[in-house]
Amino acid sequence: MTTTIGIIGLGQIGSSVGLAMRANGGSERVLGYDRDGAVARSAEGMGAIDARAGLSDVARDSQIVFLCLPLGEIREVLQRIGPMLQENTVVADTAPIKSQMNQWMQELLPQGVHHLGLVPALNPSMLAGNPPGIGAAHAKLFHRTIMMVITSPKTPEAVEQLGMNIARLLGAKPMLTDLAESDGIMTTAHILPQLAAAALIEACVAARGWTEARKLAGRPFIGVTGGMAYYDDPKSVKAAALSNPERVVHGLDVLIASLRGLRDDISNQDGEGVGERLTHSYKAREQWLDERNEAGWLSEGHEPVNLPGLGEQMTQMFFGGRIAEATRVLGEKRKGKG
Repeated sequence: MTTTIGIIGLGQIGSSVGLAMRANGGSERVLGYDRDGAVARSAEGMGAIDARAGLSDVARDSQIVFLCLPLGEIREVLQRIGPMLQENTVVADTAPIKSQMNQWMQELLPQGVHHLGLVPALNPSMLAGNPPGIGAAHAKLFHRTIMMVITSPKTPEAVEQLGMNIARLLGAKPMLTDLAESDGIMTTAHILPQLAAAALIEACVAARGWTEARKLAGRPFIGVTGGMAYYDDPKSVKAAALSNPERVVHGLDVLIASLRGLRDDISNQDGEGVGERLTHSYKAREQWLDERNEAGWLSEGHEPVNLPGLGEQMTQMFFGGRIAEATRVLGEKRKGKG
């Protein structure tokens, strides 16, 4: 029996998920929805999905639904699709911050529908180049990366294993992570750069010299401020920041302390101090890029090489309510050992 996979949101991430599924050679059928009809048509044309469908049809007909949307759009979509999801459907989201997501899933998903949190990273060879969007979608977008898989204590073991295998099938190495660790990592790696970009824009636009500076601002300005242009909309950044206030405030405090130290060195004409700070930052960035490109962490531990197609796994796990059955049997075994 063919498994149907639904992808809601067909930008860079969603279309890359579809392309990776197709490249894997599985027998699954992939339906796609995007509120921008032109994007959905492009995804179909490039082979990321088999067919375009309405939001209701994607929810109703799919055994696994990928939500590849900005955080600010997800609650509304969940409200719309929740009543249409089949029992034992898995809803997998790719939002960077999970605290808010976990609350929405608990509130809006019906009983018997399971949630998987996925945090993908980009292939290091694709970090630079075209801005995010369907034009930057690629079947190997997730290759040579870590993908965090986030579950809750209530997640059946079968669903957790499915999440690990989805990451592998997309070309990534799965890293099982809890909610707190995931959000801590992504606050540093994703949210803080966006807030720093917003602060820089605010400071520059408010400066007296901006009227003339705007005519000359170039690569340094567009590079540093890109975090507020290419990755998440303001509504999504706001939701992410407010869902993790303690972590975000701590990150901002550390950033402010670093800026204050640089400011004091410049104010004191401490050339040596300024030079050390800038040299350290330059070398730290180069080291990060080298490590990201080498991706030595991918060789740590053992990963299966030959995996069944996703369609085969889904068939084994979902039809006939096998997740529920596997979970019941597991629970009985654990009670027997207790």
